[in-house]
Amino acid sequence: MENEIKAYLKAHPEFFEHNAHLLAEIFLPSPHGDGAISLAQRQQLAQRDKIRILESKFTELILNAEENEATADKVHRLTIGLLGAPNFEQLNAHLTAYLRDYFDLPDSQLKLWSSSSLLADSISAFIVADDALKNWAKDLSQPYCGPMPSVDIAGWFSEPPASIAIIPMRGKDTFGVLVLPSANATRFYPGMGTLFLSRIGELVSASLLRYIN
Repeated sequence: MENEIKAYLKAHPEFFEHNAHLLAEIFLPSPHGDGAISLAQRQQLAQRDKIRILESKFTELILNAEENEATADKVHRLTIGLLGAPNFEQLNAHLTAYLRDYFDLPDSQLKLWSSSSLLADSISAFIVADDALKNWAKDLSQPYCGPMPSVDIAGWFSEPPASIAIIPMRGKDTFGVLVLPSANATRFYPGMGTLFLSRIGELVSASLLRYIN
């Protein structure tokens, strides 16, 4: 019977136009638990609830768009600084200062191990990396985010970070990593979006290639 009534009302939407008095005469339990309300009132409440949900989703979309736009602007300004750096030391200084001031990452580090010789012997970021680290970085399909990884990099930090992002530096081959440690355990976590981290990795990698033979 219930299904037949539903089918009839769907097939005859003009029913309540011809019987408008029923909208005020049929009473239903209030969804907010304050007695009974008419069918018309129940419909109004349902529409208001839908509008509230839509408004909430719209506000969330606006906030996300504003946050993404702000992050994109930061990456753009970072790019300008990387392109304008006349040497590696100034490039590294700009990168470190920018990540500290605009992304609240005060302990970022570049670690480079290109098998080719670097143009400047004094590049402070050059390290002797073992094969385990090189292979781990080479196998990253996207930036690593989460707790300290299985590779031995604890010696890079005075205190172990609560979470970390590690971005591979790549040209033809992987030649290093950009390390972003954080004291916040939820700053970097497995499964988080890595689009902007990947973009930063591509920009920094491209900027570094001019210093590598």
